[in-house]
Amino acid sequence: MLRVSDPAALALARAQVERELDAIDLACSRFRDDSELARVNHNGGRPVVVSGLLMDAIELGLEGAKLSDGAVDPTIGRALELAGYDRDWRLLSERADSASEALGDATPASARTARGAITVRQRPGWQAVVVDRGRSCVRVPRGVRLDLGASAKGWAADRAALAAAWAGDCGVLVGIGGDIATAGVPPPGGWRVHVTDDHRSPPSAPGQTVTIRSGGLATSSIAVRQWRRGSRLMHHIIDPRTGEPADSPWRTVSVAAASCAEANIAATAGIVMGSDAPDWLEGHGLPARLLGHDEQVRYVGEWPPQGDAR
Repeated sequence: MLRVSDPAALALARAQVERELDAIDLACSRFRDDSELARVNHNGGRPVVVSGLLMDAIELGLEGAKLSDGAVDPTIGRALELAGYDRDWRLLSERADSASEALGDATPASARTARGAITVRQRPGWQAVVVDRGRSCVRVPRGVRLDLGASAKGWAADRAALAAAWAGDCGVLVGIGGDIATAGVPPPGGWRVHVTDDHRSPPSAPGQTVTIRSGGLATSSIAVRQWRRGSRLMHHIIDPRTGEPADSPWRTVSVAAASCAEANIAATAGIVMGSDAPDWLEGHGLPARLLGHDEQVRYVGEWPPQGDAR
């Protein structure tokens, strides 16, 4: 989604957004065999020379892990694959169970699947990733596979919005899968955003319409990206402590922050942290809206219970 404050700048802004997203996809996608991230994941145990773009993305993912005390961990790529998220989520379909699936001791987790269940024993994750700026190298342990979805999507929106605003000399809003970034001078009254489970939903869908003037807003939900693995309903937010889809009291968590990347990390952490999330978000000064499975909403910080957020 792309919005601009000056309609005359739309074409130029769109070109910048597409260029930025194409570059980030080639660097950071877990679903492209030709991506830089795929090369890092396929060369576990060895240092791999990477571009500054991927280096920035990985460092952001590690910073997100540190900020969230490991609730958001970029080394959960293998756990996502074991859960069945091994391709673009739109292509996921119900799969037959495997009687068993085991990983060797050199991997970050050993796992067994049976009757739709996944049991994972975690080993150290994000702290074991080595980033060498001087040599432009990244090394992950053998068996570890990085996934940057909890940080790179918001970061991509930030970069795209900034590039578009600079090129078009106008205010810009960029939305990527429910994560919103803004740059430049907003239109009068700010940008209106409808917060709901699924960013593709119409404005009439249950949720809350808020207004932002700067920074970013991200929503993480376990109610949308779902698929079945045997009899079990799976989702894409992994709890690094278990290696399984997070068992959270929150269906959807939305967070506003100074950047979309920060909001992206915090919203994912909110799902994983469960009942501890409101206090953690409050402690970090992050306005948030948490929707429970019982349809009850909890507001944190300066997020308005009603009306517009500014």
